Amino acid sequence: MSEEQKAPAFRSDVTVELVRSAAADSDVIWAARVSTAGEQSLEAVQQDPEKSKGLINFLMRDRHGTPFEHNSMTFFISAPIFVFREFHRHRSGWSYNEESGRYRELEPVFYVPAEDRKLVQQGRPGKYEFHEGTPEQHRTTTEAMEASYRESYARYQEMLAAGVAREVARAVLPVGLFSSMYATCNARSLMHFLSLRTKRDNSAVPSFPQREIEMVAERMEEQWAQLMPLTHAAFEKHGRVAP
Repeated sequence: MSEEQKAPAFRSDVTVELVRSAAADSDVIWAARVSTAGEQSLEAVQQDPEKSKGLINFLMRDRHGTPFEHNSMTFFISAPIFVFREFHRHRSGWSYNEESGRYRELEPVFYVPAEDRKLVQQGRPGKYEFHEGTPEQHRTTTEAMEASYRESYARYQEMLAAGVAREVARAVLPVGLFSSMYATCNARSLMHFLSLRTKRDNSAVPSFPQREIEMVAERMEEQWAQLMPLTHAAFEKHGRVAP
């Protein structure tokens, strides 16, 4: 490896940071009460805070969804590209800006599964389960990934050094490469995302997410729950179904 080439780094975690928000339970209340209180809806929230929990539960239970849209959260996310492939299937109520391999040289940071990541899939689609792998399977997986990552990034660097455009050279890089993006959503779109990308025993509709995107979802949920605790509690109470 020449001095100009960068040594690959390997990660088993993800990064999720709430970088900007305008989201509170009161946003849900005043948006809902405009139908009965008109332009005095915000004043009604301030004068009658005790009814907030009951109203939010009613809205969640009966799936009156639009009051949960009058807020905004922006997250910075760093995760493998294959996670973003799944993430971008969520379009309604989401905005994305991802780093570009056309305009910058991509850093050699790659995903390898942690030792507690289940490696063995058994059963047919729709009914399969994942089980713990053996130490040998984990070692084989890690060694194969790291060798592939080193080779692909070396070829990427060779092409860049030869003057090949970044947008062409990036084609050799695998989906295990880490990327980063800003993702902006409202509480309703986030709840829909969480209902599909987390697995919980209290979910009314079962979900079977890939573990790596679930890791992102778990961190997003933790930060959202602090912003909107009443809304999050109602989401939990009513089966983790987006209204």
